Amino acid sequence: MGRIKQASIQEVYQRLDAVAAVEDYVRLEKRGGRYWGRCPFHAGGNERTPSFTVDPDRKLYYCFGCQKGGSVFDFVMDMDKIGFADTIKSLARKFGVELDYEEGGEGDDRDFEAEKSRREQINELYRRTAVTFRHFLMEKGEGKPALDYLLSRNVSREMIERFQLGWSPADRDWLYGFLQGKGYSPEFLDGSALFSANHRGSAFFSGRLMFPIRDRQGNTVAFGGRAMPGTLQNDGKEPPKYINTRETETYKKSQVLYALDLALPEIRRTKTVYIAEGYMDVIALHQAGITNAVAPCGTAFTGEQAQLLHRWAEKAVLIFDSDEAGQKAAVKGIVTCRINGIACSLIAPENAENGDKLKDPADILQKFGADTLKKSIKCVKFDFEYLIARAKTLYDVSIPKGKAEAIAMLYPYFDALDSKTERDDCIGAAADEMRLDKNVVHSEYELWKRSGGSSARRDAPKKPNREEVPDSDRAIRMSDELFLLTVVSVNTDLYPEFRASIEMQEIEDPNARELFIALEECYTHEESGSDHLLSRINMENLRNFIIERGLSAEFRGDSKRDPKKLMEDGINRVKEKRLRRERAGIVSRLRLLERSTGTAGSALPPDADGEMNDLIAEMMHIDAELRKLEG
Repeated sequence: MGRIKQASIQEVYQRLDAVAAVEDYVRLEKRGGRYWGRCPFHAGGNERTPSFTVDPDRKLYYCFGCQKGGSVFDFVMDMDKIGFADTIKSLARKFGVELDYEEGGEGDDRDFEAEKSRREQINELYRRTAVTFRHFLMEKGEGKPALDYLLSRNVSREMIERFQLGWSPADRDWLYGFLQGKGYSPEFLDGSALFSANHRGSAFFSGRLMFPIRDRQGNTVAFGGRAMPGTLQNDGKEPPKYINTRETETYKKSQVLYALDLALPEIRRTKTVYIAEGYMDVIALHQAGITNAVAPCGTAFTGEQAQLLHRWAEKAVLIFDSDEAGQKAAVKGIVTCRINGIACSLIAPENAENGDKLKDPADILQKFGADTLKKSIKCVKFDFEYLIARAKTLYDVSIPKGKAEAIAMLYPYFDALDSKTERDDCIGAAADEMRLDKNVVHSEYELWKRSGGSSARRDAPKKPNREEVPDSDRAIRMSDELFLLTVVSVNTDLYPEFRASIEMQEIEDPNARELFIALEECYTHEESGSDHLLSRINMENLRNFIIERGLSAEFRGDSKRDPKKLMEDGINRVKEKRLRRERAGIVSRLRLLERSTGTAGSALPPDADGEMNDLIAEMMHIDAELRKLEG
């Protein structure tokens, strides 16, 4: 490709708004004639006193902490890890400059494959595909059931347009031929992640409601596809509800947030971000006027995503489902936010207007409308308050063991707090709630830190994507769940039978869940072989763990036990442990209800009789399931 003309580079420089360019990466505040923020190059952007400054007139940046500085061009090159030419092109798009090239330059659209970088080609391919999917949803009869479904969920046509929702044709061969007709070569399409890795020309997405996933500049980099209710696969089973594009050079799911490009202006204005669980929830929130809402893309909320949001947001509000998986994700999300310098709160699990349990924003929009959703979002609970309530729900704090377990659940939160004063206050408040001595709680917390439970303090250099779960980025500790998933990972031919026997929500171990997700992605993308599986495991130490175990006879079976038997025994152990945990929770709840009669023999709270009967019935059902497993 020809070189960019110097006159075009100069025009980019003249139109360049240094503050606007840098604020794509760092939250800035004006003091005097300069803008200040926390340096993204050292201390992970979490330094206490901002030392990074931008001079808008000279279009320069400098950090007084690490002495790194230069032009805004240099800054973008460092942040995006791209060359000078790609930096000029990126800034030209942002500030509306049409670039001119020396002889042998860009040419017309028919020559774009030979003249643009692969990244630009991929972006253009995904843009065209998103437009095509949108056309099928809005204009074709095949897409009408999906459009009717969206309208039945109270999603407005304005939101359908804003989020560029679409429909992927049911004919898996159609898209490949269509894109070839637009000038794309088979080799390029094969590497685009839009088609099956094993069946050339077969579209990965077919017969699904499509959600384009865009980067913060608004480039479509991936898709999420939702199966329509009632859809069945050839084997008669329901397909996965959502599937997502596999990772490419332009898409790393742990670094992308759904709708960030739409939410960024309001995040910058309010310095607050709402984090929901799914695509439909984000759309519902935007429709209710909560336009600073985003969601992870088919994965848990990660440290990398929190670091990205910390550039613009000081506060995060988590909106996760009220089921068990959602509440576990909320606990994890709280600590992830706090570790990365973001204050955190949650939407309370009650609807503000009528007391109904809050399931998720999309359900509230469908059942009650946008106004009710907007009101319910105002019911905010601070993260520490939520964690205390959660700990008291999970553990029987009327007995010493329960108090110890409840307090221990709070240790990662204490460790993630910035201020020693705030940490001491929280430890004191938690001790009061559990009726424990503050000094004893503080000593136990310090012992936990010294024993290796602590995730290192924030003011020490830290690795990206650090999670709150102890050892998730360090040593891998074997559990029954991890043993089971390791057996299946080493013997991937067992996965179809495995996924028919156990569901994701039954797995609690974070490392085991990571393997489950990687296996499901390989299965969905019709990928076979250990190289595909390993490429989908994000944690390097977990990849190494699976490589090491793959060489062990323990996981490949021996003369006494074959891998299938290992898997079946593992599934039974996991199900039995889950059932026993649920039973213990029911017993604890029954005891609390019985104690609520009071010492004076006062009556049970309203509806307590019905709740007790429901709990007893549920316990009998669990006992029956346990007998089946033991038999």
